[in-house]
Amino acid sequence: MAYDGLRPLADFGTRSLVTHAIMVVTLLGAVVSAFVLEGEVGLVSFVAFVNFTAGVWICQSIHSLGNAYAGGEYQGVIQTLRERGR
Repeated sequence: MAYDGLRPLADFGTRSLVTHAIMVVTLLGAVVSAFVLEGEVGLVSFVAFVNFTAGVWICQSIHSLGNAYAGGEYQGVIQTLRERGR
């Protein structure tokens, strides 16, 4: 039995928006940690946030390739945002 709270994530476009939002937040975390934290703590935090962002980017790329291979009709995150804005 599937959890009903996760039902919106069945749509590829929604999952893509979520992963892009995660990338935005973690990249902003990298920039903030670079300017706010000092010394090695700032450097390690910056590198950790950038590495996590890169990992999510790779996961999203693989996810998009799998959707395209399966014949998905996904047009990209910008088109999904435009359609949701209507």
